[in-house]
Amino acid sequence: MENNKVLSIEDDKFLSSLVAKKLSAAGFEMIHATNGEDALDMVKDEKPAIILLDILLPEMSGFEVLEKLKADEETKSIPVLLFSNLGQREDIDKGIKLGAEKFIVKATVVLDDIVKEIQDTLAKK
Repeated sequence: MENNKVLSIEDDKFLSSLVAKKLSAAGFEMIHATNGEDALDMVKDEKPAIILLDILLPEMSGFEVLEKLKADEETKSIPVLLFSNLGQREDIDKGIKLGAEKFIVKATVVLDDIVKEIQDTLAKK
């Protein structure tokens, strides 16, 4: 895998740290942003292979970040996995409609599942 960079956009430091440790142990290079504005800047510089995106973020929602990523020629092909506590059908549908590959509900997933989702998504690329 030539680009194994994962951009995690998550404002929960504890959860972000757990995810980063698990993905690093699985061979991924982790980069992290805590808000949408920083994330949009990082994507251009870092060119991650995949993005793990929370929806509830300060200043700009994950949905807004996703819309901006998918509207930009430079970033629209980067797969995005939404990773949120929001699990309502309308949130899931909105995320998929905006271009997310998958919607992962935090409360119903274990860290190994996140690694597998990332690996599976990148394998399809």
